[in-house]
Amino acid sequence: MIALSTLVNTFAEKLKQRYGDRLLPGHWNALRAMGRCCTAASPVFLVGCPDCGTHVVLPHSCGHRSCPHCQHQASQRWLQRQREKLLPAKYFMVTFTLPAQLRGLVWCHQRTCYDLLLKLAWQTLRTFGLNDPHLQGKIGAHAVLHTHTRSLDFHPHVHFIVPAGALSNRTWRSKKGDYLFNQDNLAKVFRAKWLQAMQSNGLTVRATLPDDWVVDCRSVGTGDKALTYLGKYLYRGVVQEKDIISCDGSNVTFRYTDNSGQVRTRTVDGADFLWLLLLHVLPRGFRRTRTYGLFHANCKQLVWLLQLLFRCRSTTPTPDTTAKPRIICRRCGAPMKILVTRLPPMPGVLQEGRNLV
Repeated sequence: MIALSTLVNTFAEKLKQRYGDRLLPGHWNALRAMGRCCTAASPVFLVGCPDCGTHVVLPHSCGHRSCPHCQHQASQRWLQRQREKLLPAKYFMVTFTLPAQLRGLVWCHQRTCYDLLLKLAWQTLRTFGLNDPHLQGKIGAHAVLHTHTRSLDFHPHVHFIVPAGALSNRTWRSKKGDYLFNQDNLAKVFRAKWLQAMQSNGLTVRATLPDDWVVDCRSVGTGDKALTYLGKYLYRGVVQEKDIISCDGSNVTFRYTDNSGQVRTRTVDGADFLWLLLLHVLPRGFRRTRTYGLFHANCKQLVWLLQLLFRCRSTTPTPDTTAKPRIICRRCGAPMKILVTRLPPMPGVLQEGRNLV
């Protein structure tokens, strides 16, 4: 397995020469963080074994949400919180996609356009929930923004996990079957909202926009597997180190699974590979996950009440399964305790892998 930090340190200068005028401050921060994550250049912390007295120095992770090493617990906590909100209804994944002609505009105005993509797509779903003859009420949705294709190209879109049910005048109404809303009608309403929002925000594009936009709406059963899929790409970047197959000093080859389920490989120049990763670094502080309607934080008690009425929620507290794994002593096998954190880098000690007694 090839460490991403190795690729960053190998091709960072070449990346600067080729894309330096397009790199934003957030990109440089991500590069610096991923380049030193869990390496001899990162700060360290000291752990000790209370049984045998062994002391070991370990490197800190960088904590950047685009780093494949970091934020695993944050991803698991998000997944557990969303699972606790699941209702006894059939769930659908609704995906809103922007046409290729808008990608340049979105890249130049990321914070504004990403926010519009999330908000306008939800407004479209909320309107359909209110107008649907079988629902006629308040629906809920978990939203996750994605900016990449499986081959890491720039492709902004947003996924919504939506139950086929709504709360209408204190009555729970649900739909049966594998149909939620008409995809073409969703696309037409979303397109109209987007064009109006572009005009309101002073955004223009020279390209001619297509009349037909793409919205996909498909059944995902209980919703658990769909949430698990979306949770993979929340905090740990868009590529896993195990999928980086080779690096010959100039090119990087990585594998991915296409939409048909086939495993494919892609080989790109090392600087271009880093650029593909940086395309998907979100603006600082931007939240790629949102909850709307019934699943908003303000409706937590309402969701609990629905779950109790449907007898799908236990009255006992759910145990926390997202705790960080313990550090085990290699000498005696006992759990170790963290003694000191954020110490300066100790390259010699880390490279030799010594125990400090």
